[in-house]
Amino acid sequence: MKSTLRAFLILALGLVLGVSLTVGQSVFAEREEKSAATLPLAELRTFTEVFARVKSDYVEGVDDKTLLNYAIRGMLSGLDPHSSYLDADAYKELQIGTSGEFGGLGLEVGMENGFVKVIAPIDDTPAARGGVQAGDLIIRLDNAPLQGMELNDAVKLMRGQVGTNITLTLLRKGEEKPLKITLTRAVIKTKSVKSQTLEPGYGYVRVSQFQAQTGTNLIDAVNQLKKDSGGSLKGMVLDLRNNPGGVLGAAVTVSDAFLEKGLIVYTEGRVKDSKMKFTATPNDALKGAPMVVLVNGGSASASEIVAGALQDHRRAVIMGSKTFGKGSVQTILPITNDTALKLTTARYYTPNGRSIQAEGIVPDIITENVKLTVGEKSNVEPLTEASLSRHLSNGKKPEEKSVASPKPEAGSAAAEKDKEPLVSSDYQLYEALNLLKGLTILQSRN
Repeated sequence: MKSTLRAFLILALGLVLGVSLTVGQSVFAEREEKSAATLPLAELRTFTEVFARVKSDYVEGVDDKTLLNYAIRGMLSGLDPHSSYLDADAYKELQIGTSGEFGGLGLEVGMENGFVKVIAPIDDTPAARGGVQAGDLIIRLDNAPLQGMELNDAVKLMRGQVGTNITLTLLRKGEEKPLKITLTRAVIKTKSVKSQTLEPGYGYVRVSQFQAQTGTNLIDAVNQLKKDSGGSLKGMVLDLRNNPGGVLGAAVTVSDAFLEKGLIVYTEGRVKDSKMKFTATPNDALKGAPMVVLVNGGSASASEIVAGALQDHRRAVIMGSKTFGKGSVQTILPITNDTALKLTTARYYTPNGRSIQAEGIVPDIITENVKLTVGEKSNVEPLTEASLSRHLSNGKKPEEKSVASPKPEAGSAAAEKDKEPLVSSDYQLYEALNLLKGLTILQSRN
């Protein structure tokens, strides 16, 4: 084997340098046959020929290191949209992106048909505030067209000095013409868990992405909601819309917070280390109270793991629209001190064995993200039986009319709440709350 490899390397070097080497055909054929199972000699020979031709005939001189870097990038980008070669700059960018604070626009992106596709805008970032939506295709950054550009190079263009502007040209489903949105770069500080009480006894937890501490932060948020509601919750909405994913361990912890037992997720790949199983431990943070999980096309990866686990265990009702469908595992494999491979090594599967990859999670209840306009209440009371002259009484003593509650003052918190009711500000959340109330009523009757 060593002699075979040595012969091949000598041949490859000769081809790269343009040197003609004579090797006995019978000897080479014999060695090629023996090594066919391990080295694709014919294909490697083609590669070295192309390498030599580019080096000698390309219109401009290109050094060996650059050519080989291009070759490696091309090999990995041809596999799937998520595998890539991380050179020194790209590796550094990855570390910056996972540190929790960086300068940029606040977008989770991938590649599709040569363009940059928005998986999800991150909450409270320039992208989210500027109206960028999950599913948008970015075709131009300022004056730079993105078709054919490496994803890492596009990310570099989007990042820059805080306070500077960049114009995104977008293609959006349903829009006839490209959209132009100008955003101002800012320091991106990601807070992954937010919570609030929707109504007495009904909690809301929003997870914008899965970071190392997300599981712990979510449990703290649930405990605070229970405390604010007198010790327990009647129900809770878990909002995973536009959550692009993140750390696998955090997704497992979040799922485990609401499950008592059973499989949460498992992965399957070719190498031994890629085969993993994660199971739930006792203690449901909600003590069995009803749950609704909100998802949409921007819910990907780790958020799909949570939705899939809670759906398979029938622990929650999944509501919204079909998720993104990123069910693959990427592993960072260091090559040198400052370079690495980001390689897809496994697929995710839900407890029931469903593959998330390219399929996504289909909600139990489909609700579109619509905007409802709520009109003013009529001053005319509706006509009822009690309004009719000489109506028959029900045999009970008439109740004393209660004094009408005063209207909230303009500018007060109550007035602002009346000004923007939940049904118009977030229709999907409004429907989730209504469903929770119905589930609570049913549960109380059992």
